Amino acid sequence: MTAKDQSERVSWRDGGTPVSTLFDDPYFSLADGLAETRHVFLAGNDLPERFRDGFRIAELGFGTGLNLIATCLAWEGSGPPGRLRFTSFEAYPMPAADMARALAAFPEAEAVAGPLLAHWGAGQRRFALGPVDVEIVEGDARETLPRWPGRADAWFLDGFSPAKNPELWSEALMREVARHTAQGGSFATYTAAGFVRRGLASAGFQVERAKGHGHKRHMSRGFLREAT
Repeated sequence: MTAKDQSERVSWRDGGTPVSTLFDDPYFSLADGLAETRHVFLAGNDLPERFRDGFRIAELGFGTGLNLIATCLAWEGSGPPGRLRFTSFEAYPMPAADMARALAAFPEAEAVAGPLLAHWGAGQRRFALGPVDVEIVEGDARETLPRWPGRADAWFLDGFSPAKNPELWSEALMREVARHTAQGGSFATYTAAGFVRRGLASAGFQVERAKGHGHKRHMSRGFLREAT
């Protein structure tokens, strides 16, 4: 699929918020995407408190790269020694021009967004952003995640709405998430949909609801239960 075809999958709300025409869902919160990322994915996984050398984050749904940028800022701000690894699974990569337009809404992110866009625009899917080693795995996560050799210490589950993109929230995929989670690893997601929470619990996670961001009453978070 060409960049032009991909661009036709993105519309814009209020001039600056990208919306997937394929799933009819925004790529990030209309209220404040960066604040949502920090509340849901960072705080939801008890980050940056858990950061350490070699810590690995995995993500379903790379989108605009905003979660990666927020993570880089948090890592650099917390000052741990060593390196962080960030792997994201994305079926529909956003063209660099659309990504740049979306990220322009967050001036605070510019220092990281610039290098990210340079790598992304050059077609690179493995690169370093300072102390963060990045890997973007393109393709359907139902096919690519089972083949991934890694295990994450924290998962960002950030696919489009479960009501509109149920394939990325299926019980089978949640089992793969659990299988690729390190002992004591965690997950966080903006959704509190019942079938998602049940799927995660069935996969082996201790699941809890927490206060959501903005107008969303609840989100979900949890840790992988120890094997008995």
